[in-house]
Amino acid sequence: MIKYETKIVDRSVGRNADLLAVEVGKMPTVEERYPYIRILISIIEQVHPEWNQAPSKDKQVAHLIFHMSHGGIDREETANICRLRDEERGFSKKDRN
Repeated sequence: MIKYETKIVDRSVGRNADLLAVEVGKMPTVEERYPYIRILISIIEQVHPEWNQAPSKDKQVAHLIFHMSHGGIDREETANICRLRDEERGFSKKDRN
């Protein structure tokens, strides 16, 4: 059995997403991190569908990923990617208000 030094940040999201977030946080450039942050956002959206209608969804997702990465992924970077994903799918923040 593998022993981990840290607890899972969000049990619903899972250990693998936590480990991915830590590794993504070690990547030096925004361009390298971008596709992986999108994957993390997608995982969170599947686990927390109730957040999809929240006006502060981008901040909630960014906060969770920040903690999952142990501070390695900037909150604002994640929030921007989250808003971009929503805009690509035709959602805007004003639709949630």
